[in-house]
Amino acid sequence: MSLRAVRQLRRVRAFYAMGVLLWAAAANWAGWESPGSRRMWVSVLLLTVFSGLLLTASVWLRRLEAAGAGRPVHHAASRKATAPGHAHA
Repeated sequence: MSLRAVRQLRRVRAFYAMGVLLWAAAANWAGWESPGSRRMWVSVLLLTVFSGLLLTASVWLRRLEAAGAGRPVHHAASRKATAPGHAHA
């Protein structure tokens, strides 16, 4: 499991969640102002698209986290290549 992939999926999931909230508010507002208008249906369509993307990202993230649960944690090697007090050649 790539820790970088998990972090990126968490960010993408947060972005999609904000998109869902935005388009839900837009669909609500457009439906209140003029029910059945083209603007309302476009907002509902985009709400559906962002909801699907959010669901997909959440499922992938859950699968990645479940796949990596049994593995030991891999720590990167230290960036310090030389011992203290030694000069580079």
